Amino acid sequence: MRAALVQLTAGDDPPANLAVTRSLIADAAAQGATLICTPEVTNCVSQNRERQKAVLQVEDDDLTLKALRTQAADLGIWLSIGSLALKTGDADGRFANRSFLIGPDGAIAARYDKIHMFDVTVSETESYCESAGYRPGDRAVLARTPDAALGLTICYDLRFPHLYRNLAHAGADILLVPAAFSPVTGVAHWETLLRARAIETGCFVLAAAQTGTHPAQAGKPRHTYGHSLAVAPWGEVLVDAGTGCGVTMVDLDLALVAQSRTRVPSLTHDRPYESPR
Repeated sequence: MRAALVQLTAGDDPPANLAVTRSLIADAAAQGATLICTPEVTNCVSQNRERQKAVLQVEDDDLTLKALRTQAADLGIWLSIGSLALKTGDADGRFANRSFLIGPDGAIAARYDKIHMFDVTVSETESYCESAGYRPGDRAVLARTPDAALGLTICYDLRFPHLYRNLAHAGADILLVPAAFSPVTGVAHWETLLRARAIETGCFVLAAAQTGTHPAQAGKPRHTYGHSLAVAPWGEVLVDAGTGCGVTMVDLDLALVAQSRTRVPSLTHDRPYESPR
């Protein structure tokens, strides 16, 4: 399987982001990718709630989702839209951080709402409270394609290994980890955590990321780490996209999933145990 990681520096202007995203997807398809992955919040990177309220839409009206569904059908590809920030109509006004897998017919094959909210203080000058603006999901999602089963996750989910083990037990061959990772935690943890999730599960890991300083028409710009990665089931980093926008191609030998799980069959060795008291 030939896959592509699309790395973006999306701002808070969804139409402008869409133009760049569509161009990079077309480039990836021209290079033979049959599975193309975009990062978390492909449509809008913003830390300003008022700006988000002004530019975000509900799923049925979202211009990015409509356009990318059409493009996936035109190109005949599987497209992982890492996530879109979407209005929900919830009484508390919170948004959804929702991932989509689009089939070659343009249909939505799977949806996943990010379960774990990034409520952290990573430094004296950098803190986040994702749960203030986004509602958490409550369901793990596995999507099956003719070539592979894909486990859908988003960014901060990466720090919760039980989710990935559950997806592997359910049959995942590839784990998707679209992200907008903090530069501070990116340097310290990004590659290590992605490699660990691959090794623990015997899955390929595809992690398309946001990168750089994100343009902001309102509020302060956000900064993200970049370094979209593809990791093999044995833990080798296959590609690292660095910090620039663009497309990174990777060929996946899916036979390596079974091979790695045969070499170290830890997924068959789970045992019940009592929790500590």
